[in-house]
Amino acid sequence: MGLIEAAVTELSKAISHLIHVYSSSFDANFQLASVPKSPSCADINPNSQLSFTVCAAHNIPEAWVSRVNFPLRIKALPRETMLTIKLLGVNSTSKNTEVLAWTCTPLYAKERLIHGSVLLSMALHSPVPTAVSSPGTCSTETPASLTLQIDFPETDLEFIKPEAEERRGDVVEPSQECLEHIARFSQKHSLLLLSEQQRRILWFYRTSCQRQSCSLPLVLGSAPSWDSTTVAEMHTLLRKWAFSSPLEALGLLTFSFPDQDIRRAAVQQIENVSNDELLEYLPQLVQVLKFEWSLESPLVELLLNRSLQSIQVAHQLYWLLKNAQNEVLFRMWYKKLLAALQFCAGQALNNEFSKEEKLIRILEDIATKVKAASDPKRKEVLHVELSRLQQFLQEVKLCRLPLNPALVVQGIEADSCSYFTSNAFPLKISFINANAPSGNINVIFKIGDDLRQDMLVLQIVRVMDNIWLQEGLDMQMIIYRCLSTGKGQGQSQISKGASITLFIFHVNTGLVQMVPDATTLAKIHRESGLIGPLKENTIKKWFHHHHPLESSYQEAIRNFFYSCAGWCVVTFILGVCDRHSDNIMLTKAGHMFHIDFGRFLGHAQMFGSIRRDRAPFIFTSEMEYFITEGGKNPQRFQEFVELCCRAYNIVRKHSQLLLNLLEMMLQAGLPELSSLQDLKYVYDNLRPQDSDLQATSYFTRKIKESLECFPVKLNNLIHTLVQMSVGSSAQPPAPEPVPQEWMVLHTDRSLARATILGFSKKPHPVYLIQVVQTCNVVTFVEKSFEEFSKLHSHLQKQFPSHALPEFPHSWHLPFTDLEHKRVKDLNLYLKQLLSGSRKVANNELVLSFFLNWSKNTLAGDSSSLTLGPQSAGHKPGVQLVISYENTCLTIIYDRITELQGRVLQLVVKSKGTFVGAVNIQLSSVQLNEEKWYPLGNSVI
Repeated sequence: MGLIEAAVTELSKAISHLIHVYSSSFDANFQLASVPKSPSCADINPNSQLSFTVCAAHNIPEAWVSRVNFPLRIKALPRETMLTIKLLGVNSTSKNTEVLAWTCTPLYAKERLIHGSVLLSMALHSPVPTAVSSPGTCSTETPASLTLQIDFPETDLEFIKPEAEERRGDVVEPSQECLEHIARFSQKHSLLLLSEQQRRILWFYRTSCQRQSCSLPLVLGSAPSWDSTTVAEMHTLLRKWAFSSPLEALGLLTFSFPDQDIRRAAVQQIENVSNDELLEYLPQLVQVLKFEWSLESPLVELLLNRSLQSIQVAHQLYWLLKNAQNEVLFRMWYKKLLAALQFCAGQALNNEFSKEEKLIRILEDIATKVKAASDPKRKEVLHVELSRLQQFLQEVKLCRLPLNPALVVQGIEADSCSYFTSNAFPLKISFINANAPSGNINVIFKIGDDLRQDMLVLQIVRVMDNIWLQEGLDMQMIIYRCLSTGKGQGQSQISKGASITLFIFHVNTGLVQMVPDATTLAKIHRESGLIGPLKENTIKKWFHHHHPLESSYQEAIRNFFYSCAGWCVVTFILGVCDRHSDNIMLTKAGHMFHIDFGRFLGHAQMFGSIRRDRAPFIFTSEMEYFITEGGKNPQRFQEFVELCCRAYNIVRKHSQLLLNLLEMMLQAGLPELSSLQDLKYVYDNLRPQDSDLQATSYFTRKIKESLECFPVKLNNLIHTLVQMSVGSSAQPPAPEPVPQEWMVLHTDRSLARATILGFSKKPHPVYLIQVVQTCNVVTFVEKSFEEFSKLHSHLQKQFPSHALPEFPHSWHLPFTDLEHKRVKDLNLYLKQLLSGSRKVANNELVLSFFLNWSKNTLAGDSSSLTLGPQSAGHKPGVQLVISYENTCLTIIYDRITELQGRVLQLVVKSKGTFVGAVNIQLSSVQLNEEKWYPLGNSVI
């Protein structure tokens, strides 16, 4: 009897222990009335090695085997250490080791070292986090099918915060050369862009960095480790640092800084930002919530407090948290954050959120049914389903739009609602504005498109526009609102005989604000006829039609002038691609703006090996024609260039903010912002290391490249032709005669490959070359070895800084088959030349050599060309703007100490052919003024 009682007692203890372990590991709605007595603490101290026992992994498939070993000293691990465990298995077919499941847990969950038995849910199919591991990835839901039990030694060891000691005699003052290095490194603005050597220098001279305007994130992020001594040094620097602005602290909230004290200091700075300004950076702050450690963290508390102060903050935070739940690893964490917001928001605001959610579900259902309907039935289905939407709005009387809580609607105008005929069939919904005088609110509801990238681009554009406005520069930007509303349920069905199979799937949904009185550039082109995109006066005629009064017309030119310049700058910096006439819009008032940002950061669409976007940004000759009124006011083009460069330089001063905002989004799961190269792309476009004068010269060249990029017009022509062929049911306009100069369109001049097929022994050997262009046009040319050698010589002169392939030597050993060897060597040279730098491969010298555009281009050295005689009548000329300031001469020759006695020698060529030349005595130049210099027979 005593044995049975003892066994029952032990069993009861074991069951109690199991229940205690379960309820403390997961969010259970029960717990033991009294906590079981813990076993005696093990002899654990900071010098002990971290250890635990894998006690049990429940529901493990029989074929799995696991082993864990962590030979680490506890005192070397920071408070924010995450323990990640992967269960590995060997694939019986490939013999490769694969991750079967994974889980993670904090080492110091509540300032005390993890101890006792712990149950961990293991994720089977979700991706394994690589760079990011935080408490937000830990699942404390009801346990998954695979649960891991781990037994840690019992201990009451708590984390002890290291106290920093003041550095005294070991502070090394940097030399002037080191200070210059630090100043240059500070221009990187992002920790991810620094090399290991640069980080070592910044950390070594950390006490001197602030004097060189180096930001604190760069300095702290350069620390060599997270051990207690180094962390103490970081905290000491943190306490002494004087932030240049609250926004400098944004960089301390990225995944590079898990330390809670550093993050708390960052939030203390951001608390100085107003609600309206905080609203601008809310998407990034929601993203970095992933790296917080609890609902009591300073950043969480800041956002909840601001939500109580501002309905705008609360509203945007609600939809950002809803959308963030689509991230698999952080779903439960964002659900908790959303629940915390709803708890703080109160009943009235939660009722508004519920109405908005129901509105989105109805729109999802309508869009799904319209898309699934056959063409003849689609309009009828839309009409029937819109009655449901109308009924809902009648029931709730008023509903705020998720795009903006200030937009309150009370119904729909069904006759103005429609759908677009693209693949996803997005809806156009015309809501009746509750504020009647403001007119209807038109929105597009999209299903199947991920609008998060559009949201980010428009947010960054809005930030740039605010920067301009703060500098007193109004670029007349139109920045519409866009919101990703998460993933709704779509459905499709397959019928086979009498049975129907219904598939339910999750699709992205979102809302886009429609700008009133706006039309696409493509539609304007179509109204101008078949070759509208190729005409210079298309835009000018369209605005003249809508503005018969001269004063109104001039105002439209002004709006276009500023807005076009603004969008040139922002689309260049962000590398917005897939630009064509269907995603450039104009308002009747003259404002130009871009839409659809599915591709950015230089991720251009490709046609085979051809990059679709060739121009740095969209600025075409028809836009210049409109700005200058057909050449009547040519000075306006120079004013446009100056405006673009001024706007560019203003934004460049805020490179740190823009790079921080993008870096904070690296872990958001956006397809085209996920790597260091994406961040570096924007850094390279901002060029923060350049002076304003250098940046002005650089952006001026980009305007010239865009203006001269003919493929942009071809792209627009293709879009116009496609839309005319598949667009409306109306008869297309009668075709117009095509001008003679457009009869032959060079769609692409680049080369895919060139291969020597053989040689003929004429008086001198000549090689037969097959040339394949990227447009699949095949031609044949004959060239001698000497001509190849001359081409290589010219390329060396024109591209001295490029690594050209090694050219085959001309000498040979006796008794060798020279020509066969040269064929092999030259083919290797051609392969390396055309697959190397695109700047070299697409150069006029190379193209003219293989395509025989100008047979005499390479016949002789350019230095031996005879200068043409001057015309007695109209003399040819070249227009220059020459400036000289602070020992810098533009066109740029740096370190020019004086101009007296110096001559600028200028040669003008066209496709390698000499046009004219002139010598300019710099001492007689009227600086900073435009002047025409006659070209003549000056000997250079």
